[in-house]
Amino acid sequence: MSRRSGKNTRPSAGTGGAFKLSSTRRAAVLAILVCAMALSVSVPLRTYLGQRDELADLENREHQLGEEVQRLAERKTELSDPQRLETEARERLGYVRPGETPYIVDLPSTSPGDSGDDNGDSEEQPWYQQLWKTLTGGEGK
Repeated sequence: MSRRSGKNTRPSAGTGGAFKLSSTRRAAVLAILVCAMALSVSVPLRTYLGQRDELADLENREHQLGEEVQRLAERKTELSDPQRLETEARERLGYVRPGETPYIVDLPSTSPGDSGDDNGDSEEQPWYQQLWKTLTGGEGK
C-alpha cells in the first residue's frame, strides 16, 4: 500500500513534457511547423529571385540603350557638318548638284571564270532536271 500512496507525484515516462504529447506526436507537430514555415518563405523567395533576374535584364537593356543613344548622338554631330551631309546624300541617295550628269555603271553579273556552256537555261529548268543533268554529265533532259 505504501507504493500507491500520494508521495510519488512524478509524471510517468510515457507522457511528453509540458504539452503532454508523445515523442511521435511532437515530431509530427515539428514537421508540420517546418513545412508551414518553408511554404510561407518559398513564395516571397521565388518572387524575389524572379524580380532580381528581371532587374538584371532591365539593367542590361538600359546599358544597351545608353550605348545606342551615345552612338546616335555621335551620328547626329557627324551629320551636322554640311560637307558630311552632302557626301552621305551623294553616296547613299544618289543626289547630284544641278548641272552635274550622273552615271550609273552596270557590272556584269557573271565572273570571268565561268565557262558559259549553261547558257542560262539552268534557271529555267526544274530542280530535278538540273540534278539529273549533273548526275549524267550534262546529257539529256
